[in-house]
Amino acid sequence: MEVKKLSISWQFLIVLVLILQILSALDFDPYRVLGVSRTASQADIKKAYKKLAREWHPDKNKDPGAEDKFIQISKAYEILSNEEKRSHYDHYGDAGESQDYQKQQQREYRFRHFHENFYFDESFFHFPFNSERRDSIDEKYLLHFSHYVNEVVPDSFKKPYLIKITSDWCFSCIHIEPVWKEVVQELEGLGVGIGVVHAGYERRLAHHLGAHSTPSILGIINGKISFFHNAVVRENLRQFVESLLPGNLVEKVTNKNYIRFLSGWQQENKPHVLLFDQGPTVPLLYKLTAFAYKDYLSFGYVYVGLRGVEEMTRQYNINVYAPTILIFKEHINKPADMIQARGLKKQVIEDFITQNKYLLAARLTSQKLFHELCPVKRSHRQRKYCVVLLTAEAPKLSRPFEAFLSFALANTQDTVRFVHVHSGRQQEFARSLLPDSEVFQGKSAVSILERRNTAGRVVYKTLEDPWTGSESDKFILLGYLDQLRKDPALLSSEAVLPDLMDELAPIFLLRWLYSASDYLADCWDGIFHSNWREMMPLLSLIFSALFILFGTVIVQAFSDSNDERESHPPDKEEAPEKVGKTEPSFTKENSRFLPHHLCCPGRPPRRSPSCVRTRVCRVAGSAPEWEMGIQVERP
Repeated sequence: MEVKKLSISWQFLIVLVLILQILSALDFDPYRVLGVSRTASQADIKKAYKKLAREWHPDKNKDPGAEDKFIQISKAYEILSNEEKRSHYDHYGDAGESQDYQKQQQREYRFRHFHENFYFDESFFHFPFNSERRDSIDEKYLLHFSHYVNEVVPDSFKKPYLIKITSDWCFSCIHIEPVWKEVVQELEGLGVGIGVVHAGYERRLAHHLGAHSTPSILGIINGKISFFHNAVVRENLRQFVESLLPGNLVEKVTNKNYIRFLSGWQQENKPHVLLFDQGPTVPLLYKLTAFAYKDYLSFGYVYVGLRGVEEMTRQYNINVYAPTILIFKEHINKPADMIQARGLKKQVIEDFITQNKYLLAARLTSQKLFHELCPVKRSHRQRKYCVVLLTAEAPKLSRPFEAFLSFALANTQDTVRFVHVHSGRQQEFARSLLPDSEVFQGKSAVSILERRNTAGRVVYKTLEDPWTGSESDKFILLGYLDQLRKDPALLSSEAVLPDLMDELAPIFLLRWLYSASDYLADCWDGIFHSNWREMMPLLSLIFSALFILFGTVIVQAFSDSNDERESHPPDKEEAPEKVGKTEPSFTKENSRFLPHHLCCPGRPPRRSPSCVRTRVCRVAGSAPEWEMGIQVERP
């Protein structure tokens, strides 16, 4: 009796716990979980998510409930970061399609804990499929479809991503986990993005990526997907990531080409970076840095162990026993900045590169660069003035530009940026800043401007006389800058500047050739490396085209043979036609008709009391056509 009462109490307790869990799941409020209001913007939601994710991540927070809290935070962010799911939740109190996913996770979570309460050791069956332990490595890298589209794809234009497709009950997924963990720790420290897609929960994303089996490993760069097809070992994965990067990111520099390389700043409008190191190959960290900053700097590599680089190492005083990075701007004889350390870390290199992204007096070649060098005024404390030199394009540095460059080099004010514009290429821009174009015809001019909005409105002050680079011109410009710090009203003129033309953009033909080469490379890689599932659309297209082609040829061949057979009747039918000469002659209009008994021998014509109405057939057609013919008098 007591045993029966005890079993009833245990059953009641289990039912009560399940009811409480269901009620807590129904009371799930993503706004309350993230601690944001219902009118919060996406930026506030993302900021709150990152803060809570760092605080409650199971690897950092040892609280027993940290894992459950982290799962709730991830669910809340998944709902609120998607405008469609957020709107559905605001109107109906649930997240729409994600609700099934949440219920499935809750059922699996309860099953795992129910399963562990009975203490079934999975190692007894040699099936280590405890997803709670197995997925702890990949949990912080899990990707959802919205996260992939909105963050991973745009970010892939700055760094490559390595993504693993996994699922439950996957033997191979378990076997590659040690290698995957080791590679992730190494590559993430170098700047490679990492992602994990669970094909069971994110089928839409797995299908979008083209992964039809698990495990699959793929790389994404510039929004382009490439599959990994080799054995899952550390060296192969490292080479795969390196193969994703473009081959012309870093140029090998020696004594023969270093002057040409450093002198390219004028044409490319970029600072040039040189890494001196002892390895014969370019380090992966340096390649990843070059890819991240390819739009701002040009990168070169010097192998100090190669014969023929002694001239450079002596000229720039390089310590060959430690990696050294030099940045050159307008002057190639002396580096603008340098850094030297035995263990260069990713963050150290990025900080160093970020401080030297632009030339001392960069040329405005696009509207994007104009926004970065001359930002819009945000507040009184964030004033940014641009000193613009309007000059003609010349193959060599002119005296006005060299004087302007020396003035920019001596500048110590953080609020002033020096740029120059080729007035011949940006004519409308230069015309907007020059009050009297006849005075400055064929000469250089200097303007000081401040941007007020992104629509092009600026306030500016143009020096009255053309800029020659003389000492008096420098003193006048210096006086204006000193006065501007005290009185911003010095910029009294207003104008609306047109958008700058992109001078470095490739022409249409080159863009088409680049796109065509990328497409052909993708097709070639797909033919030799894709599995049969991935090849099905291409094979279906090829077989459909072949079927239509050969079907059309066969039908046409049969049609031609029938036409020939009907256009050339047998010889035995030609004899009656010759006999037909004794018959009455026909007029020209109905000469194409023959009497019925001539074209159809063996069938006598019908006779009437007055005449013979003969049905005749058309000989000229491909098939006989019966018509009412001529009348023949009875003999």
